[in-house]
Amino acid sequence: MKQDVVKLNMIEKELLRRKQDNLSNYNKPPLVHEKQMLFHKCLKKNRWVFGGNRSGKTECGAVETVWLSLGIHPYRENKKNISCWVVSLSRQVQRDVAQAKILYYLRSDLIEDIVMTSGRSDSAQSGIIDFIIVKNALGGTSKIGFKSCDQGREKFQGSSLDFVWFDEEPPKDIYDECRMRVLDKCGHIFGTMTPLKGLTWVYNQIYLNEFNDQEVWYQQMEWSDNPYLNKKELALMTSSLSEEELESRRYGKFIQSCGMVYSEFDENVNVIEPFNVPLDWQCNISIDPGLNNFTSVHWYCVDFDGNVYVVAEHYERGKPVEHHANRIIEISNRLNWHRGYNGMLEALIDPAANQRTLAGIKSVAELFYDNGILVNTKVNKDVFTGINRVKSYLKNSEGNSKLFIFKNCVNMIREIKGYFWGNEDCPIKKDDHAMDELRYFIMSRPDNIKKTEKTELQKHKEKLIKRLKNNINLPF
Repeated sequence: MKQDVVKLNMIEKELLRRKQDNLSNYNKPPLVHEKQMLFHKCLKKNRWVFGGNRSGKTECGAVETVWLSLGIHPYRENKKNISCWVVSLSRQVQRDVAQAKILYYLRSDLIEDIVMTSGRSDSAQSGIIDFIIVKNALGGTSKIGFKSCDQGREKFQGSSLDFVWFDEEPPKDIYDECRMRVLDKCGHIFGTMTPLKGLTWVYNQIYLNEFNDQEVWYQQMEWSDNPYLNKKELALMTSSLSEEELESRRYGKFIQSCGMVYSEFDENVNVIEPFNVPLDWQCNISIDPGLNNFTSVHWYCVDFDGNVYVVAEHYERGKPVEHHANRIIEISNRLNWHRGYNGMLEALIDPAANQRTLAGIKSVAELFYDNGILVNTKVNKDVFTGINRVKSYLKNSEGNSKLFIFKNCVNMIREIKGYFWGNEDCPIKKDDHAMDELRYFIMSRPDNIKKTEKTELQKHKEKLIKRLKNNINLPF
């Protein structure tokens, strides 16, 4: 009896395998490019694509919706009897964009029923669809429902869903409501949008990930990522748009009227996966202290070519110096960080740490020393010069980067992306704690010092080394 059950299970699995092997005939194969595939392969529960117009972002959402509904997704666990929503800004946008894309990828024999809000089901592409019932490869049926933001939040209540696709940026209240719809099924949400509205809630919660949500993921796309666009038309369009319009409509970037301080920052270049850094690359620790504000601490390494690596961080608020010192020591021990004078850790710190207040007998610098960290307050705080130095490390005159931040330093990355100019060539003084101590470190680098003329002894030494390399006999 047990053998018969095992055999039956094997037969069912084989039938399913054969059915899934034939997926190329199950729906129209999408034209996808490399960055679109990164979206489809991501298993996070809150995924977004920030793309320029015609970069292929909407294709991501439509293909993902069809794959999941049909139970044929090549990278995720497939389920039958899927229930989902496609959310557009308005009914007209739904008809012209998301609805049209989904109908394109669904073969007619896979559709069991179409219920219309307006128009006829035998000409669904020209009307407004309420929902579509499709066949699922695992034997069930799936329901693709269509919603529009202009209906208001109340129309988004009550349902239990497996996933939601936002085609363009929804209002915050509708986004929050849709997150509740997928909660009981442990579902997920994804969005595809061109960031034309400026620094909205999406910028804070998704792009900056201000709450450090481990399930949040995003991908940026631009015109050059889409190999199916005509290059001559792209050049013509590029020449007709302003620099600000290009940032959002071509590159899918969030923009503010004053602009980013570190516009040279490229997350695909300057943010890297952590690796085991050689001990002789260790350079210094930099601290921007705070009590009510955040205390920001980062560990900096420098390789033999002068490239700077930010390898670890401590970022916390509302704690005394003793707590921060203990965390710095813990992280340093984990990194096997070098010690300096009297076996103590050494660090750069804001010169204000020397100041004493009426509330305390000792300065912050003295408190750090009492807790095992020798801090150096002699740092260059010139903001304008420091910013220009950091800019040169993010991208130098040859277009190369010399500053690389480990992916786990999430708060520094978030601050760089949210660091904007204010009035009178000064950055907005908000969420800039890591930016301050980054400047302290970069300004401490030796190449900040003017090069001096070589001494005669140095010149003679270099000649001897050169002769050794060329196997020339020395007079001794």
